[in-house]
Amino acid sequence: MMGGLLDFLAQVFVLVIGLVVLAIVVMAILDRFQTHDAIRRNYPVIGRFRHLFTALGEFFRQYFFAMDREEMPFNRAQRHWVNHAAEGGSNTLAFGSTRDLSVPGTPIFVNAAFPPLDDQFASTEPMMIGPTARQPYMAPSFFNISGMSYGAISKPAVQALARGARKAGIWMNTGEGALSPYHLEGGCDIVFQIGTAKYGVQNPDGSLNDDKLRAIAAHDTVKMFELKLAQGAKPGKGGILPAEKITPEIAKIRGIEMGHDSFSPNRHLEIDDFGDLLDMVAHIREVTGKPVGIKTVVGGSEPFEELFRLIIERGEDSAPDFITLDGGEGGTGASPMPLMDLVGMSIREGLLMVSDLRDRHGLKERIRLIASGKLVNPGDVAWALAAGADFVTSARGFMFALGCIQALKCNKNTCPTGITTHNPRFQKGLVVEAKEDRVARYAKAIIKEVETIAHSVGVAEPRLMRRRHVRLVMADGTSRPMNEVFPRGNVVSTMT
Repeated sequence: MMGGLLDFLAQVFVLVIGLVVLAIVVMAILDRFQTHDAIRRNYPVIGRFRHLFTALGEFFRQYFFAMDREEMPFNRAQRHWVNHAAEGGSNTLAFGSTRDLSVPGTPIFVNAAFPPLDDQFASTEPMMIGPTARQPYMAPSFFNISGMSYGAISKPAVQALARGARKAGIWMNTGEGALSPYHLEGGCDIVFQIGTAKYGVQNPDGSLNDDKLRAIAAHDTVKMFELKLAQGAKPGKGGILPAEKITPEIAKIRGIEMGHDSFSPNRHLEIDDFGDLLDMVAHIREVTGKPVGIKTVVGGSEPFEELFRLIIERGEDSAPDFITLDGGEGGTGASPMPLMDLVGMSIREGLLMVSDLRDRHGLKERIRLIASGKLVNPGDVAWALAAGADFVTSARGFMFALGCIQALKCNKNTCPTGITTHNPRFQKGLVVEAKEDRVARYAKAIIKEVETIAHSVGVAEPRLMRRRHVRLVMADGTSRPMNEVFPRGNVVSTMT
């Protein structure tokens, strides 16, 4: 009997080897006679390993080869901090910082010689947005959720973010994908974003539908409206939602068709200049009764100089209630590489420029500045407030809180964590009840740590931090106060 079993196993082994050899021969023939890949044509079978290793390389680098602070767009140290904060664990470290403090541009906060006592802690004060609107918004938090559309992200992701935002007392931006029931069920404060396609509030010809706008504004939890002109990862290009991510429900909410990619126009068709822009802002504010702002990317100083001059001419009431500045380093689910890599000024420069121009025109108390663009850790947020921002919003920080592993599959329907996919198989991994708590803990940790930095530099409220409280590392390794590197009122026009 044992001999029969051995004979059977030998036959199976020979069969397996034969199938392997046959597969190699078939692949060799296919490789040799195909014409689109020179490597496979010249090196049949072996050439296939190049593509395999290329595909796997980014994952091996992430887990085995890259140092904690080497990866892009976010390194392991940044993701590790968000994850620990979201878990509610301690973010204290031992032995010393792993951050290279000699990298030019690195911000270093200036500790006060005699900081306030521990019981004199810094705390965040609410700030009003839209004082001239019929229903101004008293925003409780300086740190909030940036625009992520239902469609770009999944149903459970929207649910977890909305519920977590309510628990943390922060607002959530809908992104340009319209208002879904899952935003509303969370009960959080909502900023409704109107993109160039005007999803959810558009007429068949793409123009703005006032009745749909009023219906959105009728929800008590919808606190503000944001008119998006541009996004950091794709300035000058509209939104892209791949066809494989469009479900019947998403199509209905957005007012689009199934079966093909959905593209937003690269700009609002009825807005040709800053006069038109201010008219549109005023119209939306009149229809909704709520604060209205704009979102854009800084490309230079002259557009903002023109905008602020026009506001002064028309009167401060004509101003947008807030301006959200997205940096050229901002993220998205899908964008052409040239726009993602090469177009748009970094938030590290753009925020300083626009803050100076706004304040020079006497609009500091009228227009709130919201900073966005890779600001996911306490130091990033504290820097933005010191640079002139009134609020900071983050998208990818909250994606990490949801469990994002930076798999770089956002533009496909295969996100392994269920965040940016509508495949039920992957969505099962995102348990809303667990993730909403992670979202809330991350937001609260950011707020607490930024308040800790503010306390260390000697101010009573994070927004009281100024440029003098930050030093920037120079190319020679020394540091200089940020108010000397970027003095107030010293904006150089980029006009030629």
